[in-house]
Amino acid sequence: MAPHKNNITAVILAGGKGRRIDGQDKGLIQLSGRPLIEYIIDAIAKQTSKILINANRNIARYSEYGHPVIADTLSDFQGPLAGFAIGMEQAQTPYIVTLPCDGPFVPDDLVSRMAAVMAEKNAEIVVAHDGTRLQPVYALLSVTLLPSLKSFLASGDRKIDRWYAQHQFALADFSDRPESFLNINTPDDQEKIQAILMNQVHSYQNAQESI
Repeated sequence: MAPHKNNITAVILAGGKGRRIDGQDKGLIQLSGRPLIEYIIDAIAKQTSKILINANRNIARYSEYGHPVIADTLSDFQGPLAGFAIGMEQAQTPYIVTLPCDGPFVPDDLVSRMAAVMAEKNAEIVVAHDGTRLQPVYALLSVTLLPSLKSFLASGDRKIDRWYAQHQFALADFSDRPESFLNINTPDDQEKIQAILMNQVHSYQNAQESI
């Protein structure tokens, strides 16, 4: 069965420790008066049939958005592959699309582009590429890969590209919009993205006033 909007579940990865931003929960960082997670939900809800939020803390807060919140089965914040695994386990669709909670500029055709590549290349995994480098946590995956992923994690490995290399994976080209993958890893990143969002708000307001 080919992937399409109605058989794909979005898994928003909000389970990290935020080590480089003083342990903040990235999904709840406020930008232009809204938590980051809200930007992600708004963007991906139009592209998939269901949403799961992978979080390991502030569960009640994330639950307020009305989507199931799923915690890693592995303890001590084991990285994005742990989120992939619980997402595959809990999804009731044959495919999941994963994306981080700290990148507010999600392409409006993220899922459709990935699905087209998966169908064309007969791939098990499709990963976004911004024209310069792989964006490994933006991925479309078949849930049939769950046993493989569990085995990989049980071996103690956590390297996402190493697991991808074990399977038939293809790249979705987003070189026409590399800015879509800006995310927050440091306080400087947070300031940069805040400035971009503020500019977008001002541009929209100016456009409305000129009508």
